[in-house]
Amino acid sequence: MKRRNFIETITTGGGLMLVGAPVVLHSSSYPYRNKGTLIPKEFSADVIIAGGGLGGCAAAIAACRNGLNVIMTEETDWIGGQVSQQGVPLDEHRWIETHGAPASYRDFRNRVRNYYKQNYPLTEEAKNREFLNPGDGSVSRLCHEPRVAVAVLNEMLAPYMSSGKLKILTEHKIKTTEVDGDKVRAIEAENLKNGDSVVLSAPWFVDATECGDLLPLTGTEYITGTEVKSETAELHAPEKGNPENNQAFTMCFAMDYQPGMNNIIDRPEKYDFWSNYVPQMNPPWAGKLLELNYSNPRTLEPKDLGFHPEGKSTGDLLNLWNYRRIINKNNFLQGKYDGDITIVNWPQNDYFPGNIIDVNEDEFKKHVEASKQLSLSLFYWLQTEAPRPDGGLGWPGLRLRGDLMGTLDGLAKYPYIRESRRIKAVFTVLEKHVGAENRKLVAGEEAGKKAAEFYDSVGIGYYHIDLHPSSAGDNYIDFASLPFQIPLGALLPQRMNNLLPANKNIGTTHLTNGCYRLHPVEWSIGEAVGCLIAFSRKKNLPPRAVREKTELLKEFQQWIRKQGLETHWPESV
Repeated sequence: MKRRNFIETITTGGGLMLVGAPVVLHSSSYPYRNKGTLIPKEFSADVIIAGGGLGGCAAAIAACRNGLNVIMTEETDWIGGQVSQQGVPLDEHRWIETHGAPASYRDFRNRVRNYYKQNYPLTEEAKNREFLNPGDGSVSRLCHEPRVAVAVLNEMLAPYMSSGKLKILTEHKIKTTEVDGDKVRAIEAENLKNGDSVVLSAPWFVDATECGDLLPLTGTEYITGTEVKSETAELHAPEKGNPENNQAFTMCFAMDYQPGMNNIIDRPEKYDFWSNYVPQMNPPWAGKLLELNYSNPRTLEPKDLGFHPEGKSTGDLLNLWNYRRIINKNNFLQGKYDGDITIVNWPQNDYFPGNIIDVNEDEFKKHVEASKQLSLSLFYWLQTEAPRPDGGLGWPGLRLRGDLMGTLDGLAKYPYIRESRRIKAVFTVLEKHVGAENRKLVAGEEAGKKAAEFYDSVGIGYYHIDLHPSSAGDNYIDFASLPFQIPLGALLPQRMNNLLPANKNIGTTHLTNGCYRLHPVEWSIGEAVGCLIAFSRKKNLPPRAVREKTELLKEFQQWIRKQGLETHWPESV
């Protein structure tokens, strides 16, 4: 990367000060131009965060809260990652209302509820409901619109942007880096709107991208795909590893239903292919992908599903409409909504025919475009061919709600990525640490009732180990886990000293990624990383030293607990 040094940049306690030419820095989220202008091409800060998902936002909050100056880049024009640009309602655990995530994450959730109570025409009953769930979707205790998540996150970050502590560069993608041995010196980001670039330098860097993009760009050692059982001794690991075997990704979309209307879209270009597509899985899939059935994740036996866009009963079958419903019209004053609104993130639009990790940009785009065709084909199938309870076919009143996703095509801004590159970490979380069955095998019946205790815990979380069908033909892998801790060692690359992960790129395996990849855990990882950088800077020590020195580790854990991070589950769980 060629550095641009025509302007001096210095960091002060009050924010980013630009010294040199007489310049004006536009709004922190404005994708500034630098062609033929005096806008500087190089910025510096205490911390550069690549990726504005939940992990990136949490890292920014923690770093700014502790006095550091931050520049955060984001590839799309929305921050929030999986909860916003990818359109995935919160996947959480049963204890989330009271514990099991940092206080700041629960603050985010409370702000989402308050946003609805302050701005939406809720019924009195809904407005007074302590644990309001706007959509009453069965997947989460807080199913809400992606746009609301963006508004709330911007609200939480606004004080830091106003004070100059935080700059956010949306629609910027990292292209190159400058590395000196085991340290990253700078990264270069391209403005995706006009092709301009900016060089960002700092003592600390955070990779909060969805695919772990900084790892190959910086030469940081990492792993992809499935590990071999002989290396990890994991109960569910395969006998043969495959670095190209990654979980499906999904192009989610939002839709509502207008009875009596004809909203049928143009027939998607690849509809014939997808309407006849039979997944080649081991064990076998239930039938065609575009049918109201799938493989039961636990048993892999065929399982029927229901669908009714007015939320009516489908008997003993799960009504997919209600699963990720983000607006239940009954929570709002009569007449404000024609019908409910739901998010489609179903088995039927999981894309697994190709891998997008560690491929070139053209290959990535090819598979993303194919996945968009799959999602549009699913929508068209629902409008025209899906079986109805009355014996007819199709629901022509279904309508894409791209306005809620911030897009013109009706689909999410970015694919929902379930699996990323993963750092080769100082410590790797294995199935024996968190998997219920594997834990009992290695720890015994009594000790195996709890996940492994990590002396260096910097957070907690829970989700069952949930792996969607993979690009190499694995069907679902889904089994019980135990409420777990997040070890500091899993956040530390083995070699690099000033680059830390804050997304799905931490030290897990293909299997344990299945329970460490969800919303509150990603937030917990990001906040722990932001705190770790602030603490390391204060002590003038590399992050590994914090873990290696017993007294320092205890001090750090006590310090983050005072800031609302949880490091241990209550005995009652």
